[in-house]
Amino acid sequence: MSLRNKVTLIGYTGKEVEMINFENGGIKASVSLATNDHYTNAKGEKVEETQWHSLVAYGKTAEIFQKYVPKGKEIAIEGKITYRSYEDKDGTKRYITEIRVEELLLLGSK
Repeated sequence: MSLRNKVTLIGYTGKEVEMINFENGGIKASVSLATNDHYTNAKGEKVEETQWHSLVAYGKTAEIFQKYVPKGKEIAIEGKITYRSYEDKDGTKRYITEIRVEELLLLGSK
C-alpha cells in the first residue's frame, strides 16, 4: 500500500455490516465507523466530536467483517480513501467518500 493514500482509524461500528454478493463470486462488506475526538475549547469546556466514516471491504476482509464485526464493535482499520460519484434518480450528481479497508484488527470484548 502506498504511503501517499493511507488511513488508520480506531472506532466503533455504527450499524450491522451490509453484504453484497457479486455474480462473479466476489463479496463486498459495508459499514459505518464512528471516531471520537476530545478537546477543550477557549471557554475551558470539554468538547467531544464524533466523525462518521463509510468503510468498504472486499474478499477475505469482507468475510471477516461479516463473521466477527457486529454493531457497536470496536475495531482498528487501515486502508485508503476512495472517491466515486453517481447520478441519482432525479439526475443530481452525488459524491461518495469511502475508506477501502485493507487491514482489520478486532478490539474490545464485544
